[in-house]
Amino acid sequence: MLGVVFKGHRKLALQSFDDPVPGDDDVVVEMKASGFCGSDLHHYRGAPGASLAAKSPGFLAEHGLSPESPVIAGHEPCGVIAELGRNVDRRAFRPGDRVMVYHYDGCRHCDPCRNGWVQMCERGSTVFGHTAHGGHAPFMRVPARSLIHLPAEIGYRAGAAISCGTGTAFGALERMEISERDTLAVFGLGPVGQSAIQLARAMGARTFAVDVCSDRVERARQLGATQAVNSREADAVEAILQWTAGRGATVAIDCSGVAAARLAAVRCTANWGRIAFVGVGGEVTLNVWSDLMMRQRSIIGHWTFSDVGMARCVRFVADHGIDLDQQFSNRWQLAQAEQAYRQFDSQTAGKACFEF
Repeated sequence: MLGVVFKGHRKLALQSFDDPVPGDDDVVVEMKASGFCGSDLHHYRGAPGASLAAKSPGFLAEHGLSPESPVIAGHEPCGVIAELGRNVDRRAFRPGDRVMVYHYDGCRHCDPCRNGWVQMCERGSTVFGHTAHGGHAPFMRVPARSLIHLPAEIGYRAGAAISCGTGTAFGALERMEISERDTLAVFGLGPVGQSAIQLARAMGARTFAVDVCSDRVERARQLGATQAVNSREADAVEAILQWTAGRGATVAIDCSGVAAARLAAVRCTANWGRIAFVGVGGEVTLNVWSDLMMRQRSIIGHWTFSDVGMARCVRFVADHGIDLDQQFSNRWQLAQAEQAYRQFDSQTAGKACFEF
């Protein structure tokens, strides 16, 4: 089979791999949709093999890898079970089951793993699509414990979105305890920010959306944002203060990872404001006294979600009839990988995925 491999410095290749065969505790999933995530761009743009180079020699040896090993990209996989390993419980999974893949694996014995936060594994986590083969190929082998059933009401594209971007937004909103009492400011309107708008609306909150791309600002309005502004054309903090009669938003989330947006996310909130940083990378400088302490604000650093949280997210989306397909502006075939990632790299459109 062919799979997409990031070669670094905005280059990728379709390389040939053997079709996967399940180990005793594994399944092979036939891909139906494999989403693109903003964090993929760090690997698409960065140095070749950076994910594996960051792993310890012991981790690489344990997994039969080297820093030069080609790894199939894609950490938002969704599809159908094609084959089961001999130890997999047939009461839990059967061929033909519709599934999403929780894109981390770990030792499953340390405290973070046992609490469902496998990406924080004390022995080092595996990340499908970065340090193990991901979903940008027709088939993918994963441990059965990484699977979450996809409800019949949810399509494969939506399942792919929940597997990272939407699940991340949901996890952050849960931690901030969003409710109908809240006004939420969303900075950065890529797929995570768009998900935050849709989810917060279902939770009863009003949202104010901010981005530097006019197309994404307009898309936010279509997805249900109460107000939206291009921060290149207007001061976002001032606009949010005006929207809230001078009080500020009760909650804010930065999905961009950009220092200016993070600072604005803090300063646009009211007394006792809750702020979540979910955008990957970057720095921010705050005046701890005036920006935080005087206003009794709280900042949360949030990284993706637990496996249990992912299951809660897909159930919430199904129960509230949230149409995540609205986020998708591009659907590609694997043979179009170079064009697909060039366009995704512009960060001006909605969500994208490969369909199989």
